[in-house]
Amino acid sequence: MIVGVVAQRANERAVDLAEAVIERLETQGITVRTDQATAEKLDREPCSLDAMDRCDLVVSIGGDGTFLYAARGAGSTPILGVNLGEVGFLNTVAPENAIEAVETEVAQYRETGTIRHREVPRVRLEGEDWTLSPALNEVLVQGRRRGHADGIEASVHIDESHYEETHCDGVLVATPTGSTAYNLSEGGPLVHPRMDAFVVTTMSGASAMPPLVVPEGADIEIEITGAEESVVSSDGSEHRTIRPPTTVAISAAAPAKVAGPGSAFFEALGKLE
Repeated sequence: MIVGVVAQRANERAVDLAEAVIERLETQGITVRTDQATAEKLDREPCSLDAMDRCDLVVSIGGDGTFLYAARGAGSTPILGVNLGEVGFLNTVAPENAIEAVETEVAQYRETGTIRHREVPRVRLEGEDWTLSPALNEVLVQGRRRGHADGIEASVHIDESHYEETHCDGVLVATPTGSTAYNLSEGGPLVHPRMDAFVVTTMSGASAMPPLVVPEGADIEIEITGAEESVVSSDGSEHRTIRPPTTVAISAAAPAKVAGPGSAFFEALGKLE
């Protein structure tokens, strides 16, 4: 069995817990791989983040941002999130239960060859000759900077039907997981994690329609004009500059797999400010 471990950058508590988890795993004969930053802290041989998809389980130790980072490399490998953050929509294991939770998943794998998990939707954004990594939270199309002077003209189509056309700072498309993040701060609705849906939210539109909840299988197209440059991003970490006029397509990607306890959605909501 191979387990990947990713600890939150610049968080000594996360590094210390990662070291304890690794020691326990290696005493059981399990091969452990760590990303570059975690490996440097623990003086270990680093593993490329992209190679995490060849693990049987990935353990993310930190906040939801660390989980999103680990998910970029994990592919279809289940991820167990240990919560050192404040909210924890994705990380559902308390730090004091981390070693026990990891051992439970290891025992499950050794007995059945599988990791218990739930699937969470991801969304993909692509253009004519490029694509971004699938996002667990949201993909975003916007002007070079926030503000009316640097916005874009956006025409949004859902399954080839016109929905809106407006000057705006940008348009984001969020998963149910991401509905609690950037989408919420832009006035979008909360979406229960069991819903198979995406949210299309216009950012500071001059004459925007309300946020729209669409089926997960919907094909979303955004035609961008009215700007020299536009920026697209996935989960706020992968960015690309594109030049209008152009059209981007947004659709469902293969889901991510979250190991460990089920989502404590309403408990986490209570921690939002």
